[in-house]
Amino acid sequence: MENRLAVIIGGTGGIGGEIAGAYRQAGARVVIAGRRATPDTAGPAVTAAYALDARRPEELQDLAGRVRAEHGPVDVLVNCQGTTEIKPALDVTEEEYDRVLDTNLKSVFFACAAFAPGMIEAEGGAMINIASLAAHTGWARAAAYSASKWGVVGLTQTFAAEWGASGVRVNAIAPGFFLTDLNRERMPQERKEEAARRCAMGRMGRLQELVGAAIFLASDAAAFVNGATLRVDGGYLASGI
Repeated sequence: MENRLAVIIGGTGGIGGEIAGAYRQAGARVVIAGRRATPDTAGPAVTAAYALDARRPEELQDLAGRVRAEHGPVDVLVNCQGTTEIKPALDVTEEEYDRVLDTNLKSVFFACAAFAPGMIEAEGGAMINIASLAAHTGWARAAAYSASKWGVVGLTQTFAAEWGASGVRVNAIAPGFFLTDLNRERMPQERKEEAARRCAMGRMGRLQELVGAAIFLASDAAAFVNGATLRVDGGYLASGI
C-alpha cells in the first residue's frame, strides 16, 4: 500500500484505529475522520484527522472535497463508523432505531456516494465496509443493529455491481466477536462466554487479526474481488447452531 491514500471513517479507535495503524505500517498515507478526530488523535504517523458527524451527508461531501483538495485522489475508503443498541426489540425506541440506522447504514451509503466520483474519475479505488455476523443470521436483542448490517451488505453488493466497470471495487468485512469500546461494556458477561464457546476456535477475536483482511481487500492482490463479504469470525458461522 506504499503511498496510497486511505480514508478511514471511524478511524479514531477500535476496528478503525487498528486498521489505520496497519495501513500506516503497510506504507499508506492515512486520513482518519470521526466524532473524536482531532490533530491530537491523529498522531505523527497519520496524515490528517477530520472531525465530522457521519450521519450528515453534507459533512461527508465536505470531507471528500477537503481530502481531495488537501491530499489528492483517494485510493481506499474504509467505513468503520458504528453503534449498537443491545436490548429487546420491543423496548427499542424510534430515536434509538434511527440513531443505529443513521450511523451504521445511512452514513455508509452517503460516504460511498461522496467518494465514488473521485474514484470513478481515476478509474480505480477500493471501498471496504465493516459489516457483521449479524448480517448473516438473526441476533436476539440486536434488531436495529442487525437490520443496519444486512443493509451494509446489500449496499456493498449493489455499489460493486454499479461501479465495478469503472474500476471501483466495493467489498465488506464481517467481523466475528471482537471486544471493542463499542461492545465491551454493553455485552453481558454471559454473552461474551457464549460467543467464545460457540466459536470454532474457542475464543473471541483479537483486533489485530482483522487487519490482514483489510489490507488484502485494499491491495492489488484483491484486484478481481468485488462485491464480497469476507467473514473474519474464527469459524463461528461454520460451526452451525
